Amino acid sequence: MMTPHASQGVKKRAPQALPSAPRAHSRALRSLVTGGATRVGRAIALALARAGMDVAIGYHRSTREARQTVRDIEACGVRGAALRANLADPLAARRLVREAARALGGLDVLVNSAAVFYRTPLATTTPARYDRLLDVNLRGVFFACQAAASAMTRGSHIVNIGDVGAERGWPSYIPYTISKAGVAALTRGLAVALRPRGIAVNCVAPGAVLRPVGFPLARWKAVTRGHEVGPDDVAAAVLFLATCSPNLTGQTLSVDAASR
Repeated sequence: MMTPHASQGVKKRAPQALPSAPRAHSRALRSLVTGGATRVGRAIALALARAGMDVAIGYHRSTREARQTVRDIEACGVRGAALRANLADPLAARRLVREAARALGGLDVLVNSAAVFYRTPLATTTPARYDRLLDVNLRGVFFACQAAASAMTRGSHIVNIGDVGAERGWPSYIPYTISKAGVAALTRGLAVALRPRGIAVNCVAPGAVLRPVGFPLARWKAVTRGHEVGPDDVAAAVLFLATCSPNLTGQTLSVDAASR
């Protein structure tokens, strides 16, 4: 490599331009974040709002938190909306997307963040508890994406929230990890299906983020190994995939501070 004091006999090369940033939009991008009232979903919704996007959030029971999140979204100078839906019902998942597109005048970004998480021991898990995990975490995502694909135009983005647990053995959470492995497979399939339409579909797979209610502290420390991922880390990854080139599609981005 030539130093700053290179011989004058060497012809200097013109500096190469850095890759250009994505083309600025003439209007604010319009986004929907399911599960956007609390925890990681809230962090994602606020990150999109701070980036200048209008943001609708989906919520189920967290009415008070949803109202506060919308106020915080609007404090960023963009439009916010809170829409209630039970994503275990596929019709409700479709309706949520349609209502968000109607409220914002269209839809450019869908973030599927809503999920349920609870312990399901192999010997005692009931069909109802198994079904709820798959219904919300996977089936709801599929039908939200189905509705979004109908509302979106070229250059839009879908970002699904997976989990690094999809690639690991968690014997007390098998249905949950099945649901998140399904999200990863869904992401790959949708990416191929929607590539001709210029809609990018990607996945963010966080590690341990925000200890769930009722999760034993000692077990949490063992899982995180002292390196817990922050909600803002996940939100930054989502923002990247929500604004990247549509040629970047079908990928899963792990956000995991703990070593494997």
